[in-house]
Amino acid sequence: MKDEELMNRARTASAHAYCPYSRFQVGAALQAVDGTVYTGCNVENRSLGLSLCAERVALFKAVSEGKRRGDFVTLAVAGKTVDGDWQHCPPCGACRQVLVEFSLPGAPLSIVYLDHQKNVKRVTITDLLPDAFLF
Repeated sequence: MKDEELMNRARTASAHAYCPYSRFQVGAALQAVDGTVYTGCNVENRSLGLSLCAERVALFKAVSEGKRRGDFVTLAVAGKTVDGDWQHCPPCGACRQVLVEFSLPGAPLSIVYLDHQKNVKRVTITDLLPDAFLF
């Protein structure tokens, strides 16, 4: 699947976000090696530490349906303000750590998001988290 198509799936998923506190809607679309796409959105909680990011929601959905480490190719992330302005929205540090655990060293997961100029950017999870905690 092309990056822009996966980004569109992430944008669509962002419409389901529950974000009454940040008012920032985030969607994620995670493509597996078999072509299946798992989507997720951010789900906030009054106790903000209990909130979940869209990236982890998409990943956990895939894991709950039987996917495992190495089963993923690309993750697209899209975030927008309440006025509909799409923003630079790379995965947070917690998401990076979770995502790297489901990536293989020789074939790291690709991450697609908007850069500061709002162009689609493709990097790997190891670009975003170069010295990951793994054992």
